[in-house]
Amino acid sequence: MTANDTLLAGAAAALLEGRLEDPFALLGPHGEGAERTVRTFQPGAESVMLIAGDDSEPAAMDEVAPGVFVGTLGARDSYRFRVVWPDGVVHETEDPYCFGVILGDLDLHLFAEGRHFDLARIFGANRRVMDGVPGVAFAVWAPNARRVSVVGDFNGWDGRRHPMRLRHGAGIWELFVPRLGTGERYKFEVAGADGGIVQKADPVARQTEAPPATASVVADPPEYRWNDEDWMAERAQRHAGDAPISIYEVHAGSWMAAPGEQREALDWAGLADRLIPYVADMGFTHVELLPIMEHPFGGSWGYQPLSQFAPSARFGSPEDFARFVDAAHRSGIGVILDWVPAHFPTDPHGLAHFDGTHLYEHADPREGFHQDWNTLIYNLGRREVSGFLLASALWWLETFHIDGLRVDAVASMLYRDYSRNAGEWVPNVHGGRENLESVSFLRHMNAVVAERCPGAITIAEESTAWPGVTAPVTDGGLGFDYKWNMGWMHDTLQYIEHDPVHRRWHHDAFTFSLVYAYSERFVLPISHDEVVHGKGSLVGKMPGDEWRKRANLRAYLSFMWTHPGKKLLFMGCELGQETEWNHDAPLPWDLLDDPRHAGIQRLVRDLNRLYAEQPALHRRDTDPGGFTWIVGDDADNSVFTFARFGDDDDVPVVVLLNLTPEPRTGYRTGMPRGGRWVEIFNSDADLYGGSNFGNGGAVEAADEPLHGQPASASVTLPPLAAIFLCHDEVLA
Repeated sequence: MTANDTLLAGAAAALLEGRLEDPFALLGPHGEGAERTVRTFQPGAESVMLIAGDDSEPAAMDEVAPGVFVGTLGARDSYRFRVVWPDGVVHETEDPYCFGVILGDLDLHLFAEGRHFDLARIFGANRRVMDGVPGVAFAVWAPNARRVSVVGDFNGWDGRRHPMRLRHGAGIWELFVPRLGTGERYKFEVAGADGGIVQKADPVARQTEAPPATASVVADPPEYRWNDEDWMAERAQRHAGDAPISIYEVHAGSWMAAPGEQREALDWAGLADRLIPYVADMGFTHVELLPIMEHPFGGSWGYQPLSQFAPSARFGSPEDFARFVDAAHRSGIGVILDWVPAHFPTDPHGLAHFDGTHLYEHADPREGFHQDWNTLIYNLGRREVSGFLLASALWWLETFHIDGLRVDAVASMLYRDYSRNAGEWVPNVHGGRENLESVSFLRHMNAVVAERCPGAITIAEESTAWPGVTAPVTDGGLGFDYKWNMGWMHDTLQYIEHDPVHRRWHHDAFTFSLVYAYSERFVLPISHDEVVHGKGSLVGKMPGDEWRKRANLRAYLSFMWTHPGKKLLFMGCELGQETEWNHDAPLPWDLLDDPRHAGIQRLVRDLNRLYAEQPALHRRDTDPGGFTWIVGDDADNSVFTFARFGDDDDVPVVVLLNLTPEPRTGYRTGMPRGGRWVEIFNSDADLYGGSNFGNGGAVEAADEPLHGQPASASVTLPPLAAIFLCHDEVLA
């Protein structure tokens, strides 16, 4: 045996054992001139024929090792194989190992620097034509792997069949597989640095199988033809601080069941047909979807995603999702997605220990393991990881025309000691608790989004007093457009849950949010988190009998819609849903057969209408001059009176709240001006399920100063209710 034969035999043995590091050294064309040969690995094949050139006769190839076939190619460049399998199936294809490299040096460099913003079009699985041959180009980052193969139905999930080429220095493995197309299932088989061999889903897959299946799917190119030009041109104005933004938060899998006996969740087409008209009719400006990135465990509601580039197959294809967004835009509805860059689940087919090392996550569990959720924490100090997440954010915003990302669990990202005891966390390089890598990532993400995606917004779920969450990056802030006002939510819910007889002792809980209401640009969130995990429904938090519960809810929502800040309400709250949210069941839409529940829904619809129609209720949401307390200290009566102001030429709206069950007549309050003030809203109206106690349509304010105002009026306050007054000048 010659030295060359020995090398060939060794390489063939390594290939058979699935440990060949450089498959191109063995497979594909080799040699010069007439002696040029080609080798292919087809384990289990009955025979392999070589068809060299376009019109040559097939020539039998010799099996020189189990599954390894060799044939004489000569000077011809093009060739293909005809493989005959024992079951009689004949498969004809080009050789994956005759094609050159897939990724250019610039792509590799940008990825290594964390600055490749279009990863989904070069990594993962992308249909491509190489040397005139259609197929799929596969690429994956696994720098510490000993071998990576692409496996799928097309090769019997045999990791020996399609080992990939390593681009040294970049840690990228790539391979072009000819004649594959859309819909092929695949994974990457990774022989890790730890000695294990695991089949991993593609981190940059653009489509997946529906759970519980875990394979990635070759997707169509993202070439949806959009019809939302007007929306995209106008959305910057719709997202401005002086615009009305009212968000309906939705878990797509449990909003409504599809018709039929199976009662399955609506798909994207069904949601486009039913959800979008409902959101528009209710007067919401946006729908916010709990994470729809593919996730293995439905009980996580999407907050443990593994495919950061793929819409969940539970609801249809990526094109179906694009069509849903397009339909929303054409109906005047924006689409916001919850997005999770803080952590990911430990499922073995996912990112965890991806190449046999802690590639995406921190190695030290004090940094890399999230104790609250039993998940792994992204190592944002690695440029490739932060670049991967940034590319995901841009993928949704640019490819699917998403209008905003609500970034989940920002507080857990900002602090190294988040939910950890002493000794359970690692200080930063300065010895502090701030997570400097996360801060850098969030600032960079917001800066890039602002530059590349005009009019799109980012919203932080951040529950601490971290300064400057919505301040510009250039001013040292994090650069978000809005932040959830968790303090407002916590304090006001705590207040409203008290029996009215005790509320006088907690009066400041209802007013305290105005102390910091303008420290950030806020969204007021009554989210899914407030109606799960034993917290009960929103109406269930209210004290008293059934009538008082609903009256309290109506008054509370009225306060929310008139408090400075954008609005967010979780699905079902507008129905007065009495049971805690169940992600495995649709909302109880039959409640609307009861006029008491239909009244709450109508109240939310009317609040949205007034919020949009009255400039004073939204134009100065971020300006302290847009709000003034008229009566903020009447703890004994649990009465609150305040005014909202718009621009100089906008007449204010005066809001009065009576949060006791005692109706109050002749309650005198200051008013911003004299004259007739029309009662434009009363949460105690009978059409909302109330007692219809009010002011007969209007009150007259006399030019008698009171409470720091130039005028005053005697007002009737319904029990557990809110009324809105607007000067009739603006209504004339």
